[in-house]
Amino acid sequence: MSDAHGKFIWCELMTPDTAAAEKFYTSVVGWKTSDMQVEGMPRYTIFEANGTGAAGMMDFPAELEGQGIPPNWTGYVAVDDVDQSAKDFAANGGAIRRPPEDIPGVGRFAVVADPQGAVICIMTPAPMDNPPPEIPMGTPGRIGWHELYTSNSEQALAFYSKVFGWTKDSDFDMGPMGVYRIFAHQGQQTGGMMTKPAEMPMSAWGYYFVVSGIDAAIERVKAGGGKVLNGPTEVPGDSWIIQAMDPQGAFFCLVAPKR
Repeated sequence: MSDAHGKFIWCELMTPDTAAAEKFYTSVVGWKTSDMQVEGMPRYTIFEANGTGAAGMMDFPAELEGQGIPPNWTGYVAVDDVDQSAKDFAANGGAIRRPPEDIPGVGRFAVVADPQGAVICIMTPAPMDNPPPEIPMGTPGRIGWHELYTSNSEQALAFYSKVFGWTKDSDFDMGPMGVYRIFAHQGQQTGGMMTKPAEMPMSAWGYYFVVSGIDAAIERVKAGGGKVLNGPTEVPGDSWIIQAMDPQGAFFCLVAPKR
């Protein structure tokens, strides 16, 4: 595996109302937007932080309507060989939800699910002569944390260790909520895994966007028609978080260094 294999590289929103979602997230997170045109593909919006792409947005695909799939944020993980990684997901108890295919000028990707059913995208990016600079940790607008709500965190980490090379960093005891397991990529903390709440119908990933202050962000969420589901909560590392729902029904999270 290369050093890039197993690294989160992107996050993407599928929503039925991109205009409304753009207004909401530019207000709440502070992103700027630009359009990316790929021949033969629909309009794609880039959310930018400090002038660098941090996430993307597209119309909810017509072929997914009526399948009980809500608007959602999905993460992309870099892999050395997307075709082989998709096969590895399936061979180790996961599933291939969308077979590998090319996005011209961007890379080759697939949609996969882990053995507990949590969906994620994998991608082998196309080579770039001048790749954009990585957004520094803690920068508002950056994706600051990746969180897996799963029915079995022990099995989930074993699975992701095999397909992505992730390692256990540490455990945090959350009392009645169980153990929160922090995982790392190439020795750097990347996210956490926890037992999903009983009311959550299936295992899923959640993504935390960095904002400068959580209380002000909560007011922006409410003013924009979103709903705070949980928080604000102080977490280790002197940070504050919330979990929320945008006006179109997509689950998202925010993290800030202060109230």
